[in-house]
Amino acid sequence: MSEHVEHAEHEINYVKVWAILLVLLVISILGPFLGIKVVTLITAFGIAIVKAYLVAKNFMHLNIEPRYAVYLLVTMLVFMLLFFAGSSPDIMKHEGRNWVKPVVQVEAQAPSHH
Repeated sequence: MSEHVEHAEHEINYVKVWAILLVLLVISILGPFLGIKVVTLITAFGIAIVKAYLVAKNFMHLNIEPRYAVYLLVTMLVFMLLFFAGSSPDIMKHEGRNWVKPVVQVEAQAPSHH
């Protein structure tokens, strides 16, 4: 009987985790409607990190995988952050040699009917 109780403590309530993920999705969708950049960034990236953690922990069962799977995941995340840190200065700058960033100009004229 104690084995059954011990096993029940480690069971995951998938519906509860799904409901949490759904609420976080709604918050991350509604965040940009406030029009505040900081809130948008927090809701977009902060909640995305929390959702990724919940999915990895509860649905991918990484907590019961061998330790090397966790090390591989962490190594992949470090390399991804290094790649972003190395490429973002070139991608995000607006001027420079051999860099052309198209400028979108909105025409102030009334639309013409052909």
